[in-house]
Amino acid sequence: MSRFLVALLGIATLVAVPALAQEKAPAADKPPAARPAGKTPTAVITLEKGGEIVLEFWPQDAPKHVENFVKLANEKFYDGQRVHRVEPNFVVQFGDPQSKTLPMDHPKMGSGGPGYTIKAEFNKRPFERGVLGMARTNEPDSAGSQIYIMLGPAPFLNGKYTAFGKVVTGLGVVDQIKVGDRIKSVKIVNQ
Repeated sequence: MSRFLVALLGIATLVAVPALAQEKAPAADKPPAARPAGKTPTAVITLEKGGEIVLEFWPQDAPKHVENFVKLANEKFYDGQRVHRVEPNFVVQFGDPQSKTLPMDHPKMGSGGPGYTIKAEFNKRPFERGVLGMARTNEPDSAGSQIYIMLGPAPFLNGKYTAFGKVVTGLGVVDQIKVGDRIKSVKIVNQ
């Protein structure tokens, strides 16, 4: 699923084109396990070049997306990946496992995922600076592992993409991210 920005007549949307070689599994229908009250999961993203970003998740708004990210992070899925997309004043995006080895300008860059998809959980959270969203194709239930952090507000995404968390510290670090920067680790805390 190659993700890219289409800007036409001042209206921008996140769009993805299906990859030829990627196989999609059916969306998971099993509800996430109940989380004890007061245990909102958070994550610490450490960049190889230095700097940390702390994310807070919104399980009450997007439980399956939070559960999916936590599962992938605990499996070290994101460790060693590189940021494959930076759109100034819009998004920083990562989550393609191919970014660990493929050159950043490879035609398949941005088309990889975990091998399955999850159902959309559109909610009322606005896509403001620092919000964490899940990239997808034109099909609403096609999200997998690629996430983006908002660099600026994008109200045209509201209700059309799943917002599932936000940056609580390290937004200045996010502002300095460049295409090709490597993620050293993503560690979940408060599980």
